[in-house]
Amino acid sequence: MSSTEPSSTVNKFRVPPMEPMASIHIRNRSFGSLSHFLAAIAVTAIPSLLFGYAEGPLPGHAGVPNEMTCTQCHSGPGGSGSVAASGFPTSMTYTPGAAQTLTVTVSDPTQRRWGFQLTARVHDNPQTQAGTFTPSDGNTQLSCGAPPFSGNTLANSTVGNGCATQTNAPLQYIEHTLTGTRLGQTGSATFTFTWTPPSTTVGPIDIYVAGNAANGNSAPSGDNIYTASYTLAPAPSGPPSISSGGIVNAAGFQSSIASGSWVAITGANLCGTTRTWNAGDFSNNGQTEPQKLEDVTVTMGGLPAFVYYVSATQINVQAPTLPPGPVNVMVSNANGTSQSVTANVAAVSPAFFLWNGKYAVATRPDFTYVGPPGLFPSITTTPAKPGDTVILWGTGFGATTPAVPPGTLTPSILATVNDQVTVTVGGLSAEYKGGALTPGNAGLYQIAITIPANAPNGDLPVLASIDGVQTPTGVSINVQQ
Repeated sequence: MSSTEPSSTVNKFRVPPMEPMASIHIRNRSFGSLSHFLAAIAVTAIPSLLFGYAEGPLPGHAGVPNEMTCTQCHSGPGGSGSVAASGFPTSMTYTPGAAQTLTVTVSDPTQRRWGFQLTARVHDNPQTQAGTFTPSDGNTQLSCGAPPFSGNTLANSTVGNGCATQTNAPLQYIEHTLTGTRLGQTGSATFTFTWTPPSTTVGPIDIYVAGNAANGNSAPSGDNIYTASYTLAPAPSGPPSISSGGIVNAAGFQSSIASGSWVAITGANLCGTTRTWNAGDFSNNGQTEPQKLEDVTVTMGGLPAFVYYVSATQINVQAPTLPPGPVNVMVSNANGTSQSVTANVAAVSPAFFLWNGKYAVATRPDFTYVGPPGLFPSITTTPAKPGDTVILWGTGFGATTPAVPPGTLTPSILATVNDQVTVTVGGLSAEYKGGALTPGNAGLYQIAITIPANAPNGDLPVLASIDGVQTPTGVSINVQQ
């Protein structure tokens, strides 16, 4: 899904281009070694042995923005290999002061000598070191330096494990040694060492690594350079907690929720990373939604909810099948379980998703977006006209025929809303053409209406009602004749 698509700026849901009710093809809603580094030295008197820096590269070659990469010296073609760092928690987090054992793997099926360089930086300031490195064997060592890194200057640079004490070289790298290049070893090589994050939280940390899969000919030609980067978020500092009033309908933000509806849970320490589900999180041939995302699970009335989005302060879930009445909601992750918070379950809890906190997410049958011109910087939106058929997108509109259990994607059938929906636009009755769940998605309803022929121009309030329950106020659609 393109990051330029319109999104709901409050509840973290992104709404994709929608297709007509009977022919939907919906995408998920979304509402972050270099080697023996043969450094090219312009001084011809330096012995050729040093040309390759097989004993470890100078600092500043790990691919950090505004620093150097090994490709400035190694001119060989790109190969079919890779460099990768592993050993991070599944949640891609760090705990301040808690050491992590990391492994760098450089692989290439055609090469026979290996090297790398890795560093860690504060995400908001790439020139600030994030933590320290400790070699674990003779294959790795430290390299320290200070910017600016220019060519292969040795100024303010120190290679060797004592460089951690050099105050004039504050940027620290971990890299291979001469022994670590393992000349003649084919296929791949690994390097293991310890990284200790800063003692206090510094926000996200970026890990940069470069790897050199070399051919071992002691010349810069024929070597393949690979780079990779990773971002780690601070781990939650305590068990998760749910805010007071922090369980709401994810579209309309009313306090009532319904079976199978989308629910937003806000709080603190909910997750150490931020992401939405992807295809790999589903089971049953991609039809059953995940009940756990990263290390986060949610129970509602003792039943597992289906987790779509996680972050430190908000989780979005599809509610399981729940009876009307109060239910206890709890969030659990690797750091513990939250307090139990009571949510109110209703038979229906209708609401429309919003764009920019005001406009109902709306499309036409030809997939175009309904909204005032310029609503989004790179997406065309045009107002509805009186007499237009418009599809409104929401959640919580209740039972359908056939029924679609929560936690499963709606199959390619027309699961129509059981009860009549009434809709007004600008206080005028709009013709209700039908309501249904969206095939290929979960808990996402399409409510099709005709804009009243006598609707005036402007931002007109939109209200829908089902079984005597009305959608929240403050939702508009833009109409222009």
